[in-house]
Amino acid sequence: MPIYAYRCEACGFAKDVLQKISDPQLTVCPECGKDSFKKQLTAAGFQLKGSGWYVTDFRGGTPPATGVSSPSGAIASSAPAKSEAPAAAPAAAAPSSTTKGD
Repeated sequence: MPIYAYRCEACGFAKDVLQKISDPQLTVCPECGKDSFKKQLTAAGFQLKGSGWYVTDFRGGTPPATGVSSPSGAIASSAPAKSEAPAAAPAAAAPSSTTKGD
């Protein structure tokens, strides 16, 4: 059952009331008895905590697998295939610090 916040416009009395959604709205102030008890608009009473379900999901990194099968029966990955080209040759060696004997 939700909790609704009420406030009297005549005397300023405020109260939180546990009510069913189907219950009628309260109108009579329990403090002054006037017909000016109004339901207030309030913020949601919950917070999403933790590592996140929206902010961090699929941000950067690789996207999830699509679940599409490849001809070999394995699930296809959406990551790019690695190149079959040979590794690059190592950089030229630095000049040696030995001195030439003249």
